[in-house]
Amino acid sequence: MTEHSGNHHIMPLKIYLGVFLALMVLTILTVWVAFYDLGFLNVFVAVTIACVKAYIVLLYFMHLRYNARILWLTAAAGFIWFVLLTAFTVSDVLTRGWLPPPEAW
Repeated sequence: MTEHSGNHHIMPLKIYLGVFLALMVLTILTVWVAFYDLGFLNVFVAVTIACVKAYIVLLYFMHLRYNARILWLTAAAGFIWFVLLTAFTVSDVLTRGWLPPPEAW
């Protein structure tokens, strides 16, 4: 039988409970902020909270915090790719002539 060559970091239960608590607080914050009209900032606040939650998931549930830096680079490349695709999609939607002007939204 061969042994797995990867490093395994075992985290204590209190770290997982802390991560769970942080994710729940951020979820409650997302719901709380959704009830306030922040104008154009609504989307930015919601996306910022979602990015913080994704970062926490990447660090602890995917164990990225304890892995080699090449995995950090891979995760960053995936995030940059996501940002580029989102930016291109938004720019396409905003430049269509058949959409009503933003004031009508």
